[in-house]
Amino acid sequence: MARIKPQALLQQSKKKKGPNRISATTILLSSLIVVLIVFFLYSTYTHWYQRSKFQVETGDSVFEGGNAFADLKKSDLPGYAVLKTAKGSISVQLFKDSSPEVVDEFIDLCQKGHFKGMLFRHVIKHYVVQAGNIDKPGATEDWTLKGSHLGKLDTSLKHEAFMLGTSKAKHDNEGFELFITTAPIPDLNDKLIVFGRVVKGEDVVQEIEEVDTDEHYQPKSPIGIIDVTLKQKI
Repeated sequence: MARIKPQALLQQSKKKKGPNRISATTILLSSLIVVLIVFFLYSTYTHWYQRSKFQVETGDSVFEGGNAFADLKKSDLPGYAVLKTAKGSISVQLFKDSSPEVVDEFIDLCQKGHFKGMLFRHVIKHYVVQAGNIDKPGATEDWTLKGSHLGKLDTSLKHEAFMLGTSKAKHDNEGFELFITTAPIPDLNDKLIVFGRVVKGEDVVQEIEEVDTDEHYQPKSPIGIIDVTLKQKI
């Protein structure tokens, strides 16, 4: 048998150890799989990002049951609310730090649509406008008495106009009312839990304040809140 020269053996060894060629079909399928994975991840991210953004802007929540925003950090809670009325929109900054419990309740009620269609029940010019689902006879008597003496009060007023609050009286969700002051009120904290202030739309509040009312300070023509939108920024 003829002996194979060492040089020939080396060449044969190199040929055996050489890598197999990858077919074009394999490369194409691998590339397609990678593209599909990337597309799926991007679509998933886009879907949840848009959904989260929509929920915050509309006041809807991705949580089920209980307080819609209970699991969110305080910094993630909406900081503003926009009250849409027939006269225009009123933008309100929410006091998340000073009135956290009331703000949480307000946000939860917004998510449930509590304020949609809520009427302004009483309008006391140069004092306050009040919106609520329940019309309580005599509810504005004390407010009216205070308002009549407003001109005699000390000029060192402690509270500004265009503050947003709700009654301190214990109530269920149906009794959650909204009050917007239209003049400084010294004893405001004795009457209301203040949880926000109007930062845009003061002219709209003043237009509501100027509607015609009857002897019970109730608007002669119905006017109310069409909807409330929660926002992180204005």
